[in-house]
Amino acid sequence: MNPGFLRRDNADLVLSLTIQAKSSKDEVLGDHDGRCRVRITAPPTDGKANLHLIKYLARVFRVSKSHVVIEKGKSSKYKQVRIINPAVLPKFFNDCE
Repeated sequence: MNPGFLRRDNADLVLSLTIQAKSSKDEVLGDHDGRCRVRITAPPTDGKANLHLIKYLARVFRVSKSHVVIEKGKSSKYKQVRIINPAVLPKFFNDCE
């Protein structure tokens, strides 16, 4: 069963996220009110949080940074992110399917 924040679009994944910037560590916390809550260490200024989020998700899903696209919410803590053809589905997301 897919949670509300995770949707497949052919080979891609589309995630609805709530981002908590300027956290003590990078981590995926899981489902929070229908969105996946993600903490990142970067501050939410000058696009630093978005760049860090892209880098972090690329590492988590083992894709290049160009395969992580913020589709909606570039200036918001609520984001829709597309992972293009992820190489792996991390254990947490496997458990959600």
